[in-house]
Amino acid sequence: MYDWLRRLFSDSGASARTAHPAKPPVPSAGVASAASAVPRRQPGFAADSVSNLQRDQVDFIFASWLFEAENHPDIFTNGNEDAILAALDGVVKSEQAGAHLVRRMPGVIPQLLQSLRNGDFAGPELARRISQDVVLVAEVLRLANSAAYSPGKPITSIDHAILILGQDGLRQLITGVAFKPIINLNSGNFTRMVAPRLWAQSERCAIANRLLADGEAADPLEVFLAGLVQNVGLTVSLRVIDQMSDGRQPVGSPTFCNALAGFGRTLAVNIGSEWHFPDTVMNAIREQGEALRPAAMSPAGRILWMGDYLSKIDILARHGRLDVSDPHVADGLSDAEADCLRQLADVEERDWLGMAGGNR
Repeated sequence: MYDWLRRLFSDSGASARTAHPAKPPVPSAGVASAASAVPRRQPGFAADSVSNLQRDQVDFIFASWLFEAENHPDIFTNGNEDAILAALDGVVKSEQAGAHLVRRMPGVIPQLLQSLRNGDFAGPELARRISQDVVLVAEVLRLANSAAYSPGKPITSIDHAILILGQDGLRQLITGVAFKPIINLNSGNFTRMVAPRLWAQSERCAIANRLLADGEAADPLEVFLAGLVQNVGLTVSLRVIDQMSDGRQPVGSPTFCNALAGFGRTLAVNIGSEWHFPDTVMNAIREQGEALRPAAMSPAGRILWMGDYLSKIDILARHGRLDVSDPHVADGLSDAEADCLRQLADVEERDWLGMAGGNR
């Protein structure tokens, strides 16, 4: 998977830079206005100036939002949560180490990406291939009918949708879909509720990582992918939670969420290795659970640490769970990090893949 993603982004860099030229973010209503209140700090990358208390507070609020557990009665795990964690421990220690929990990527996706990469943009042939996968059909039609393309009249045919999206639009959409097969919304309640929230944060973490990589000794694509893949383990863990939750005891205590994050990182590393992602990406994810200060991490690990923090702030602000102007949240951010948070607030979901290719 990693090899063709690298080729994809290498080929799309120039077009992405043309389609998304660098410009100052324009604050919009709501979150963007709040983000403009972030205080400007010292220049450079200053992840070490964010305290553990700040980070722990954001992590706690984020986990509570994921599981809608703001009113969870206990700090410590209950019997149901203990059973879930024991099952996950068995999964990560198994021979397959959790990689079997990820559904295989539909075979049509690499074929489509190869056609798009080679410039073989034949509408009828692309339509035929896309029609082989119901998920792709739904996503192509959804995007073509979105406000981003302002079609005017509803688009119901794949051929018409392909013309509307164009080569770059299809390339970006298909790359995103390549990661989404791990989310099976036909599963239980926790997968339906939590998986889309994890995916939204992964998208924004990837954006933040890409922005923070400018001027740092890290490969932009690798830190971008680290943001996308870091929550894969948590996402597949939701299947275990759905299977074992008894419905009588709540799930989402702080102790449970802390332990779940550890299992999620282990599973993400196992799955990323199965996908042949580079060691740099896997090491960056692994470092998040090693109780290191950012200064002691690799460049990619340090970027992921801050990108994860900023993307959680952005997501929580969008859902009214915290105020980014609160000094306990934003204090200690460098100019680059504060600017990154402002840009996150200004980026809509449809823009995130376009920002992946090339420097802004």
